[in-house]
Amino acid sequence: MERSVAERPGWTLPGWVGLVGVVIVGLLGLWIGWVGVSGMATQPVETTETVASVAGLLLLALGAGLCLGFFVVQPNQAEVLVMLGSYIGSQRHDGWFWTNPLTIGGRRKISLRIRNFDTQQVKVNDERGNPVEIAAVVAWRVVDTAKAIFDVDDFEAFVAIQSETAVRHLATMYPYDSYEEGGLSLSGNVDEVSGTLQDELRERLEHAGVEVVETRLSHLSYAPEIAGAMLRRQQATAIVAARQKMVEGAVGMVDMALNMLASEHIVELDEERKAAMISNLLVVLTGEQGAQPVVNAGSLYQ
Repeated sequence: MERSVAERPGWTLPGWVGLVGVVIVGLLGLWIGWVGVSGMATQPVETTETVASVAGLLLLALGAGLCLGFFVVQPNQAEVLVMLGSYIGSQRHDGWFWTNPLTIGGRRKISLRIRNFDTQQVKVNDERGNPVEIAAVVAWRVVDTAKAIFDVDDFEAFVAIQSETAVRHLATMYPYDSYEEGGLSLSGNVDEVSGTLQDELRERLEHAGVEVVETRLSHLSYAPEIAGAMLRRQQATAIVAARQKMVEGAVGMVDMALNMLASEHIVELDEERKAAMISNLLVVLTGEQGAQPVVNAGSLYQ
């Protein structure tokens, strides 16, 4: 049965404490060995002197082996400690430390610094089936060293694959452009889209002990085969929107002009002349080219 490993503090001592212990063991080994060798040199070899010499050599070897327990942790770095195949903890604080020398083969350093990953540009269909090219930048860091090492095979590759998968899924959730009032789109709602991507990645990468700091789309465009058609569509939409604004403004100005003429009693117009005036004003206000005025020197009704 699969079992998740949670991070816990490892058993360590300050480096200077370990150094004192190594020096004591080494000096004790030298002294015992010297006593044994001195006794063997001044009198016939006896069992006591032999045992003392062997004990001194063993203590020296033990002191050398204890030196393997020293390690250094830099700021924003962690040391994962594994002894004989068993996880015994992690050291997150920076400094010089000593631990069980049997962890020498299982110690592994992990950076806790924030890293950036830029996904490759991938082609995928958006919500409406239009092919788009999309890429994102993911800022992440390791927050659980045990999960990062033991729950996934390679946490850096895991982050890369899951990020690209999440970006592909994100593109299918929204259209590239939204032509409806209040609709969400990849190009028009960058903050909302980035928040959705960050939430999905946070859920995916939690198994690897990774925290997603921020996500942003770094590239977004239509695929080359439809880019021209979509550009014309965008231009047409912009023209329609601009015309709509112009007509709304022109109608408001005509209404204001008629109301002012009526309120100031400047001139009284029948319905036919009002229609003609409205038509002329709309042509002047909404036309792309400047209107050429025609001066009427006679009666308004001739």
